[in-house]
Amino acid sequence: MSVRHTKKAGRGWATMATVAGLVIGLAGCGQEDKPQDKPTTTSSASRSSGGNAQPQSEEPTEPIATLKGQEGLQLSVVSAKRDQGGFVTVSGKLSNTASDVRVIPAQLGGNETEIIKHGNSLGGATLVDPVGKKRYYVLRDTDGRPLTTTDLSSLAPGAWTSVFMQFPAPPPTTTEVSLQLPTFDPATIKLS
Repeated sequence: MSVRHTKKAGRGWATMATVAGLVIGLAGCGQEDKPQDKPTTTSSASRSSGGNAQPQSEEPTEPIATLKGQEGLQLSVVSAKRDQGGFVTVSGKLSNTASDVRVIPAQLGGNETEIIKHGNSLGGATLVDPVGKKRYYVLRDTDGRPLTTTDLSSLAPGAWTSVFMQFPAPPPTTTEVSLQLPTFDPATIKLS
């Protein structure tokens, strides 16, 4: 077999592996999600706040925890659900309670170069299991992108954006963990 055919075959296998990974990943996502439990926003709004996020008309459900950040930023956690695939997905809203525009601090992405190179995100978040004495970091895809909301830039006064973070799941016996996010006060959340 020539080098040219070997390269083509290698690209084919890499493409098949990528497609298979995406299919498996999509198959495990959202099987237990109920549409009435989520705020009605577009998928682009949940991934990015851009520079012009406006106050949303429909508020998420009652928060289970609130983390206070610097200069009027606040993270309200509305759910922390275990998924069948062995993950915990933490969802909520990041809001600006100040009277002027707030830039989302780059520190929220953490200090790992692999995460930082993919833009401003919540990649620095961790879950701490105080009983099991373990810290769980945000999951990443094969390219090193954090499995969190990305492309965060700024929030107008009173504006909020939906956010999520995905972590490896602690053991089933762990029901409470501490959510920690750089520049925010930590908060204890119950896993459902």
